[in-house]
Amino acid sequence: MFHVGVLATGFVVGGFLTQFARKFLPVGAVKEFLTTGVTASFGPLPIDLVIIRFALGPVALDVSLLSLVGVLVAYLIARSLF
Repeated sequence: MFHVGVLATGFVVGGFLTQFARKFLPVGAVKEFLTTGVTASFGPLPIDLVIIRFALGPVALDVSLLSLVGVLVAYLIARSLF
């Protein structure tokens, strides 16, 4: 559970860094390199329980270089704590 929390924290911090870079970096190669991401998604997932019917999703995960940097920083901080 601890590792899942570290990964989640890293992706949230990395996502924040990505959005910050997309907004404030000037247009150029560095901005494109740091903020270009790969998006994996699935859904919607229909669920039919006879009484109730609903759908979950779509769920997407956008991974960029800055997201991976956020995971690395969270890992290094967590490793230094223990």
